Amino acid sequence: MLSHSPCPMQTPNLKMETLLKSALETSTLTRTGQSGGGCINQGEAYITDNGTIFVKSNSKPQARIMFEGEMEGLKALGATGIVTVPRPINVFDHPDGGACLVMEFIEMKGLRSLSSRLGEDLAKMHMQNVLLESRGNRITDKPAADYVAQFGFNSTTCCGYIPQENEWNDDWVAFFSQQRLDYQFRLLEKEKGDREALEMWSRLQIILPKFFKDQKIRPSLLHGDLWSGNVAQTKRHPVLFDPAAFYGHHEYELAIAGMFGNFSRSFYDAYFKVIPKSSGFEGRQRLYTLFHYLNHWNHFGDGYKNAAMAVMKSLLK
Repeated sequence: MLSHSPCPMQTPNLKMETLLKSALETSTLTRTGQSGGGCINQGEAYITDNGTIFVKSNSKPQARIMFEGEMEGLKALGATGIVTVPRPINVFDHPDGGACLVMEFIEMKGLRSLSSRLGEDLAKMHMQNVLLESRGNRITDKPAADYVAQFGFNSTTCCGYIPQENEWNDDWVAFFSQQRLDYQFRLLEKEKGDREALEMWSRLQIILPKFFKDQKIRPSLLHGDLWSGNVAQTKRHPVLFDPAAFYGHHEYELAIAGMFGNFSRSFYDAYFKVIPKSSGFEGRQRLYTLFHYLNHWNHFGDGYKNAAMAVMKSLLK
């Protein structure tokens, strides 16, 4: 989820609680008083017959697409067996409109002592699919059956509430250019008609391949929205949540982490110990940061315009 200011807590919704009791087949549904969320989603924890759950809700018409994508992302991240995420349970239509996502509740606090563990685990998750390719059938040279050879994802996922174009693509540069950056510029053109930004994009997309010279990029499973508000820890392990998952270049993951800071040196040291930086890393980080500034511009308005324009100017030098 994107960074945002907290919004007021929701009052109890009897229709919602009736729906949850029926859908989860529980006679117990007691609010714990623990809530979360912001101006995109609201969240509430409940005690049920089968343990404590966390329910995220959103009244927008596109909420079901957003939550179904989040559920698939949590499933994929959890299936790696490397990182810890809340176990998703199901997505339901909200009785007052929109939808809700029900997931396991995890008692957690801000990421502190386990920052280096998160960096190591994240890098290992990024390497998992890459290693599957190299461990293919040595006789036939056929990749492992569960190796993901393309960039994209098996469902639509959202970064914030804006859907991501996740159609599979063999070429990372084409995927990032067309299905990430160009999509954001099309939204800007539709909603704001900013000619200066579009003119700069027409120049930038021509030179985009130079940032990937001599790079062999393989798909890695990404959280997709790894800012400090989407990570935490229990007493034993780091926790990731609110993903915008897809298979992409592992370096992409670190861009939004750097934008908003709050990740310790130990996090980066542990990450780069598993996956060292490669030539041109800093330039590609600026490029990947551009996506997130554009996405924030499209979500929250012109307060992010100057940052996006400054990044484009630096990339065009």
